[in-house]
Amino acid sequence: MIKISVPATSANLGVGFDCLGLAVSLYSAASFEPYDVKLTISGCAPKYQSEDNLIYRAFVKGCQFLQKDVPNVKITIDNHIPISRGLGSSAFCIVAGLMGADAWFDGGLSKEQLLDLATEIEGHPDNVSPAIYGNLGASFIDENEVQTVHFEVAADLHFVALIPDYQVSTEKARQILPKEMSYQTAIYQIGHAVALSKAFEIGDLKLIKSAIVDKMHEPYRSQLIPDYQAAKEICQDNAGVMYISGSGSTMMAITTDGDAADKIISNIKKSFPNWETHHLSVDTKGATAI
Repeated sequence: MIKISVPATSANLGVGFDCLGLAVSLYSAASFEPYDVKLTISGCAPKYQSEDNLIYRAFVKGCQFLQKDVPNVKITIDNHIPISRGLGSSAFCIVAGLMGADAWFDGGLSKEQLLDLATEIEGHPDNVSPAIYGNLGASFIDENEVQTVHFEVAADLHFVALIPDYQVSTEKARQILPKEMSYQTAIYQIGHAVALSKAFEIGDLKLIKSAIVDKMHEPYRSQLIPDYQAAKEICQDNAGVMYISGSGSTMMAITTDGDAADKIISNIKKSFPNWETHHLSVDTKGATAI
């Protein structure tokens, strides 16, 4: 049996819209083993137990790239990454499927090839890059070629995933954004994104708090999260800073104090008892075969 573990990923990080992504210590896994029928899938809702399943589609893509016949396969999913909450659930599926095919045939895919294939399926690299490599990644596509740069993240940074009991429509999250922005805003975003990447490397929370403040998407997408302001105030009152993870609805708090992270969780649970919370660290390894 082949088992692939993939970390959750948090994209955008405030000012890094559609280019920055961070791997965190929340994991889902998919197992692959030979079976006597074409496909069986367990561990997910019945509506996902078909050939349209994203893990299987990525598995097929990997087989085709390796020029191998797609085998009969049983896929067992052990999922801990909430679906459609801004924590890279689709990146998990894609990376797990591709790596499952590679391990099945001992294909020897490089991480660069894996990233290219994953980006082709996902359409953008900001989640799949940290899912594959771990740590913090800055990614872009230049003339159809995926480029990614990796930053180590200071070990003393604590992350708290605040996961509401409701989703934000990705379509609405795109539609609500303005169609254009000023040079002044573009300059602001570039300078802050560069500073933020360095702040994560050195663990400078004061710099993170200053550099993470976004003008491109959060002022608009926060309108789609009814409890955004209340959650933000809880984080700020407990020595943390908060940003929207991906397009939401998850929000991610950052602090350098483990006790502060626990206080954020405690206060969030008091105010929003139905929310899911996770005290996390950065994942440094990315997806692995286990």
